[in-house]
Amino acid sequence: MNRIEQFLAYISLELGYSALTVEAYRRDLDQWVRFTTGGDPAALDPIDVARSDLRQWVAHISAKASARTVKRKISALRAFYRFLLKRGDIAVNPATGLSLPKPSKSLPVYVRPEETSAILDADVPADDFASVRDRLILDLLYTTGMRCSELTGLLDADVDTAKGELKVLGKRNKERVIPFGHELSASIEAYRALRDSSPLTAICSSDPQAPLMVRNDGRPLYRKMVYNVVHRLLSEGGAHATRLSPHVMRHSMASDMLNGGASIASVQKLLGHASLTSTQVYTHVTYRDLKHNYQLAHPRAQNNKGGHYGH
Repeated sequence: MNRIEQFLAYISLELGYSALTVEAYRRDLDQWVRFTTGGDPAALDPIDVARSDLRQWVAHISAKASARTVKRKISALRAFYRFLLKRGDIAVNPATGLSLPKPSKSLPVYVRPEETSAILDADVPADDFASVRDRLILDLLYTTGMRCSELTGLLDADVDTAKGELKVLGKRNKERVIPFGHELSASIEAYRALRDSSPLTAICSSDPQAPLMVRNDGRPLYRKMVYNVVHRLLSEGGAHATRLSPHVMRHSMASDMLNGGASIASVQKLLGHASLTSTQVYTHVTYRDLKHNYQLAHPRAQNNKGGHYGH
C-alpha cells in the first residue's frame, strides 16, 4: 500500500471521514500526482516534493477550477502532508504556508426601485388579512432593510408608529433602532387593526413578547414562509432580479439609499453592519448603475449608430 492509500485509510478508519470526503480526497490527490509526475504516478515520491512544486500545482488548477474547488484540493494536500509529518516520513511540511484562494465576491442582487414601488403600490383587499400582512412583510424588509431573522423576531411592543421607529435584535444580539416614515406607519396600523379584529390572529396587548407579524392562526412567522411570500410577490409583480428573496430586499434598500444620496455610514448603521467594509459592496452596485446611465445618456459615450464605446 503506497503512502496515499495509507493516508486515505487513516482518514477513513481513524478520523472517521465520510466515504464521500475520502473519495474526493482520492481524486484530488490522484490529479495532483499525475500533474507532478507528468502522468506517471509510480514515479512519485512525496518526500522529494518541494513547496515550489505545490505552488505550481495550485497555479495550474486555479486557472481552471473555482475557488471552492481549489480550496478543497489544497486541503487534501495539507492533510496528506500532515499525515506524513506525523508518521515521521518528512521533517518539513512543504504544504505549510500554501495559500488558499479567496472566493470571489459577487455583487449583491437587487430589485429595481421602480419595480419595488409598483409592487408595493398595487392594490390589495383591505379586509383580507393574508394579503395585507404579506404586503407589509415586503414593505418592512425593503423600507427598513432588516434581515429575515430580524423580521420573524420583531416584537409588537418594539414597533412605535407614533415615533416612526422600531427596534430589532440583530447578529450577536445587538439591538439597533431603525426609523421609518408615515407611509409605513399607516400600513402597520392598518395591519394591526385587521390582525386584532379576529380572535384567531389577535395578540395579547399586555404580553411584551407578542410578535408583530403572525400567521393566519396567530402563530409567529418562520423563515421559509417569509421567503415564500417575498418570492411570490416579486414574481407576480414582474421583478427581474436573478434572485427573489428577503435578503434581496435588504440589498435593494441599501442600493437605493446610496443612489438617493445617503452616506455610506448612515446605511451601515441602518443595516447593522459591524464593519464599513460590509456596506462598501453596495457602492460598487451604485457605481455600476451610474456607469450604465452615463453610457445611455452622455453623447460622447455613444457612437454614431447609438451604440456605446467599448462595446
